[in-house]
Amino acid sequence: MTDLADLELVHRLADEADAIARRYFSSATIESRAKSDGSPVTDADREIEFVLRSLIRQECPGDAFIGEEFGALGHGRRRWIIDAIDGTASFIAGEPEWSTLIALEEDGRITLGMVSAPALGRRWWARPDSGSWTGSCPSNPDTPAHRLALTEGPSAQNAAIGIWPPPSRLNQQERAAAARLARGVRQVRPLLDWTTADPTAPAPRKPSTGSGTCHGALLVATGQLDAFLLLGAGPWDIAPLIPIVQEAGGTFSDLTGQHRTDTGAALFARPGLHQQLLDMALP
Repeated sequence: MTDLADLELVHRLADEADAIARRYFSSATIESRAKSDGSPVTDADREIEFVLRSLIRQECPGDAFIGEEFGALGHGRRRWIIDAIDGTASFIAGEPEWSTLIALEEDGRITLGMVSAPALGRRWWARPDSGSWTGSCPSNPDTPAHRLALTEGPSAQNAAIGIWPPPSRLNQQERAAAARLARGVRQVRPLLDWTTADPTAPAPRKPSTGSGTCHGALLVATGQLDAFLLLGAGPWDIAPLIPIVQEAGGTFSDLTGQHRTDTGAALFARPGLHQQLLDMALP
């Protein structure tokens, strides 16, 4: 497929996901159950992933697929990466900061990223060398999209950053990296003691709560934070955000400085900050 055909397809996939998610979100209650890792999953997660996987197989039969709920399917130089509902806890609670995340990977490189947040009425998307954009949700060709562009960040010591998830959901090594980074910057969202894990502590609000976005990396892409560190993540949590942040002028890597989505860690930052923050986070 051409780049424009892929972009058209990803908007259609997002429209399908939005329609399913809205149906569940508008119901009186959203039933959920705990997965093996303790995180919640709903029937909406499973239905969206199944429908998107079926549509991709129909439109692009040679492409591979991986999703958070049903895992991998097929092999090929092109692979779609899907998180049907990112922010399931917010979705269940009736809060608007949740979304469907969609990425296309070609020969190991992420070439398309989409975040669609129907409860916020917004979506964000990007392709390499084509800019990072935000527009209405569902897609509407009559409504102009807005291009995202970042300015140079402050020094790392004066930076405002987000870190997620909270310490109770991190292992010891992840908590140590989060704590080192938190100590070196001006402001951290949420403001927590990142050195200890207290499972009885009240659940904090995620960095995007009330921001008009639904993912910490979007806070970077939209200039609301200087950096965002995501830990314990799957490739579906990371891949769709990479082109959105990079095409806005920001940067991405894992904590070793590599451009990978399979190590569980992702650092997104404004230009000029990345290496300073990596140096802070590493022991």
